[in-house]
Amino acid sequence: MKGNARKAAILAYKERKPAVGIYAVRCAASGEVWVGQSPTLDTVQNRIWFALRLGSSPHRDLQKAWNDHGGESFTFEVLERLADDDDVSYDRDTHLKGRVAHWRSTLGARSI
Repeated sequence: MKGNARKAAILAYKERKPAVGIYAVRCAASGEVWVGQSPTLDTVQNRIWFALRLGSSPHRDLQKAWNDHGGESFTFEVLERLADDDDVSYDRDTHLKGRVAHWRSTLGARSI
């Protein structure tokens, strides 16, 4: 990629809006589920998997399950995306907290 095409790709990347929402990490071997929220759904799985592979996840129960069952037992799932019109950050945060609580109780999940 050279010249104008590269500049256009960089500009498009900088102007993109990250997907905000709620996600679940599931362990098929144990049946455990962890639910969390993120302002960047498109990158949160890489961040979680990277920490787990290094053994440095701050979530001890998730790290233990990863160590016991291996990474192939885990899946990442986006549960809910916030609409683009939910731009007000304080309102968005309140809404996210409520939706995360809903998904945790619905799935019997732990916090991540």
